[in-house]
Amino acid sequence: MNLLAVLPMAFVMVAGPQILSAIFLATSEKWQRNTAAYLVGAALSITLAVSVAYLASSGAPREGGSNDTVNVIVGVLLLAAMAHVFLTRKTSKPPKWMGKLETANPRLSFRLGFLLLGLFPTDIVTSVAVGAYLSSHGDPWWHLLPFLLLTLLFLALPALLLLAFGKRGRAFLPKVRDWMNTNSWVVSEIVIVFFIALTINSLVG
Repeated sequence: MNLLAVLPMAFVMVAGPQILSAIFLATSEKWQRNTAAYLVGAALSITLAVSVAYLASSGAPREGGSNDTVNVIVGVLLLAAMAHVFLTRKTSKPPKWMGKLETANPRLSFRLGFLLLGLFPTDIVTSVAVGAYLSSHGDPWWHLLPFLLLTLLFLALPALLLLAFGKRGRAFLPKVRDWMNTNSWVVSEIVIVFFIALTINSLVG
């Protein structure tokens, strides 16, 4: 149950410049290598952040009061993420540096994946929330892996579209980019509210 509860947070991880960067890299000259490097960088930073949060939370004894404290912290972090998503919802244009990704190389792609998925405010909050949530509910460390794999699958979708549909996929990607840029914040807010409801349920239960 707890494992299934954190999986929707994978969408929050990629909604925004994360998936937009993946789209730009998928249309770059060395898109296969760039996408692979981007995913490796993202995987390392996400695993590190969630693991640190998991280990930090597991250091406390699992008693009712301790679990309640962790749940309150998780709730506060999620509210902060919700506020950040809402306040940045009107950012309709991608950062100027994204235009340079069409000529990116694997080294830049790796660095971008590591920093973007590891240091972006919403991603930091989400990773900490996921790690703390799993730990406070007594789930094993490896339960972060499905969350990680689903996040990476979302990031790999632009490249998978190219592999599956070729030129048609390349023509479709800008439409996906525009939709994500306009509507991703709404979906992110829904997912965060869902996770907050689960946290409140844990506190009440």
